[in-house]
Amino acid sequence: MINRAKYQAAKIVAPTIEAHFAQHLAEANAKGELDLAPQPPARVIEAILDAAFWSSLRKEEGHSPKISIAFIPPEQAGNPLLLKQVLPLNPNVLTKMAPGVERGGIHIGVWHDGYNLHVWGSTLSIPNYCFVVDVSEPGLLVVKHRRIYGFGKYTNVAVLKGDQIKIVDEKGAVGSDSPPILLSLLDLTAHSYWNDSANILIQLAVSMRAHGRGGAVLMVPKDTTEWEQSVIHPIGYSLTPPYKGLAQLVSKEGKDASEIFWQSSLKREVDHLAGLTAIDGATIINDKYELLAFGAKTGRANSNGHIQQLSYAEPVSDGEAKVLHPAKIGGTRHLSAAQFIFDQRDAQALVASQDGHFTVFSWSPTLNMVQAHRIDALLL
Repeated sequence: MINRAKYQAAKIVAPTIEAHFAQHLAEANAKGELDLAPQPPARVIEAILDAAFWSSLRKEEGHSPKISIAFIPPEQAGNPLLLKQVLPLNPNVLTKMAPGVERGGIHIGVWHDGYNLHVWGSTLSIPNYCFVVDVSEPGLLVVKHRRIYGFGKYTNVAVLKGDQIKIVDEKGAVGSDSPPILLSLLDLTAHSYWNDSANILIQLAVSMRAHGRGGAVLMVPKDTTEWEQSVIHPIGYSLTPPYKGLAQLVSKEGKDASEIFWQSSLKREVDHLAGLTAIDGATIINDKYELLAFGAKTGRANSNGHIQQLSYAEPVSDGEAKVLHPAKIGGTRHLSAAQFIFDQRDAQALVASQDGHFTVFSWSPTLNMVQAHRIDALLL
């Protein structure tokens, strides 16, 4: 009985998203996992995407909606905020509610009465594999679900921007030496905790992307100075001794403070570090998260030539790896990062563009070349 969507992308993508959730929920059930969300049918997915899309194009008191919608019955929502009378799911209702539920971690709860979808209130708690649609900006929707262990960023399933559709391919662009941050974002690792290396880098990447100025982080091995051969001296802002705010916090998780306090402190340190990436030049940290320098200019190491090619991929459908010249995938930051990894093969580089693109560079021993993975579809 649910009305068909007018937003054509919703019609196209709904069956694929339904199949994704069906597969993951079936696997989780087979493993005996608890607290699992209901399976979202394609017609429900289509209707929620349609309402979310048209809401995203409206404004309430001059502001575009930034909301998160979860398909969940109230009884699975922990301690839900319940409306006395449910409201119909439509763009007008979502736009009117948006100012009160736009903070992170708040979800508008949507369920059905057997015939129609309705908004029953809001919640801070959702079950595993709950179907969620985030309205990030006008015309931009992100379909995601909570990770099975509930730690870190949600796992993205699809990104819709106007008539453009990107379906995340969990097995795409993944090789034996793919960077851990990519595997974690695709939810292909085992238990994922807040102080895991990959999760720290994910939080750093999200914060870098959020300031919108672009930036680069170069992560080098601790107790080595070889990376200095690939940096132009004098370094813009070199630190002596290295700043260890984030490093100390990661190393002593849970020892001196509650988990909530620790995570709050971690976010402040991550945002502090990410803010420095807005300064022209690269921010350099070691693999223990000690800040070594920022505003650094990189150059070709004396012992190596210029990089001529790299493997470039995006973990979405039709995102197969291509061998390209580094200049083909971005501007000066991308070329500099690719050259740095070509020279310093034990390092990693995170590069954010002003337009929101985000790329991770690392060395692939299997391919014997630099590999670049574009991951902004996973960070939204």
